[in-house]
Amino acid sequence: MIDLRLLREDPDRVRASQRARGEDVELVDALLSADERRRSSSVRFDELRAEQKALGKLIPKASGDEKAELLKKAGELAAAVKAADAAQDEAKDETQRLLLKLGNLVHPDVPVGGEEDFAVLETHGTIRDFDAEGFAPKDHLEIGELLGAIDVERGAKVSGSRFYYLTGVGALLELALVNAAIAQATAAGFTPMLTPALVRPRAMEGTGFLGQAAENVYHLEKDDYYLVGTSEVPLAAYHMDEIVDAAKLPLRYAGFSPCFRREAGTYGKDTRGIFRVHQFDKVEMFSYVSPQDAQAEHQRLLDWEKQWLTSLELPFQVIDVATGDLGASASRKFDCEAWIPTQGKYRELTSASNCDEFQARRLSVRMRETVDGKQKVQPLATLNGTLCAVPRTIVAIFENHQQADGSVRVPEVLRPYLGGREILEPLAK
Repeated sequence: MIDLRLLREDPDRVRASQRARGEDVELVDALLSADERRRSSSVRFDELRAEQKALGKLIPKASGDEKAELLKKAGELAAAVKAADAAQDEAKDETQRLLLKLGNLVHPDVPVGGEEDFAVLETHGTIRDFDAEGFAPKDHLEIGELLGAIDVERGAKVSGSRFYYLTGVGALLELALVNAAIAQATAAGFTPMLTPALVRPRAMEGTGFLGQAAENVYHLEKDDYYLVGTSEVPLAAYHMDEIVDAAKLPLRYAGFSPCFRREAGTYGKDTRGIFRVHQFDKVEMFSYVSPQDAQAEHQRLLDWEKQWLTSLELPFQVIDVATGDLGASASRKFDCEAWIPTQGKYRELTSASNCDEFQARRLSVRMRETVDGKQKVQPLATLNGTLCAVPRTIVAIFENHQQADGSVRVPEVLRPYLGGREILEPLAK
């Protein structure tokens, strides 16, 4: 959530952010009104309580008609205090409810628009010319079936559409990717983490996934648990309700977890193969930093993602995601999109998001630092970055490193994790 003081001091900035996101601008005025009721009701309650306490001191000293009058007034005050307390609680709840609906403030450099209005910042690698090589590229599913690596038919039989099995070298390739990604993250100073896949509502809401993104979240109603769509959620909640010593920042974690997404609203989109699925594994980077270091950390996360994709020898581009496609928590997001030959376009493989203080305020994660000899406690900043979303990375590797005979060349960075194997060979017919 944003700072209410900022909302009061510069509501036009918040309105502009909402407008850029394509979200409800009237929410800002509703929140301002609720905040004013919250503050005025709090003042009224404090005034009545002070009057009640003062009256309580007079009653023991009074007698006769004076005491009876004071007791009568005390009864009236008690009812007024109770009503003021209820009004105060109602105003607080309404302010909090509206505040949770408000997205993070958009960074001023983010391009305005929807999903297709991103800005390309960089392009890396060379796109293969398959015509010059004398063969038409196969898509990842055809390659995966030739290698005995992907089985979507049995995945659908067992679990329905958008589920799959990774088999044989497919399973080994996932393990190689995860190990290589964790090795890179560990070398960069991240603490490896295996995180819960089930979280309580506060963790999911605190990270911003129960607003506009709620339709893509699996909810287990009987137990009131949520299945995470990314280990960002348990990593963001790891220090929930804690005060972190600023001297220990940055704190960096690399989480590996299964991820679950309903993929609502994508009917008929990317249905072939394993590009868009309901369950997948992912290695996610997560950083806790002081607010003044957030932009620099955002660039570091992007640099680590670029290092990873470069090590996989994939052609990719970096985009600055437009305002309407940021999600509630991010003020700015950079995506790395790998070239997919059979689609003839770049597709998202990784994202790096700067959430500033937005998630930390919702989850009550704060830092303590000494400023001019005095202790100061304030929210810190959180950032997240995908290192390896396994299925999409396999898609990119299969399609970009395929050979004419259906085999796939293994990027050098993965070979130590595949027993030195340089080529994934098709199964014998």
